[in-house]
Amino acid sequence: MSYYVYILAKARNSTFYTGVTNNLARRVYEHKNDLADGFTKKYGIKTLVYYEVYENIEEAIRREKGIKRWKRAFKMDAIERMNPEWKDLYEQLV
Repeated sequence: MSYYVYILAKARNSTFYTGVTNNLARRVYEHKNDLADGFTKKYGIKTLVYYEVYENIEEAIRREKGIKRWKRAFKMDAIERMNPEWKDLYEQLV
């Protein structure tokens, strides 16, 4: 089984959300459709702009916690290296 660490954004220079899941397409669908109460629903954060894949849940959780501690500039740099146009990567998953 694979595990995913992901970053959602409201817009290019707006609010970010970092999470971890074992089903990225399902989880992003939930965020996009406000199926889970919380931060992303409250702030309208729906665009998948970055993700990483792991085989081990402990490693994925460790990475998620690390990314959450990153300064904003580090997150933006990681996103722009993977996704320079800030496209919604969800379309590649479905």
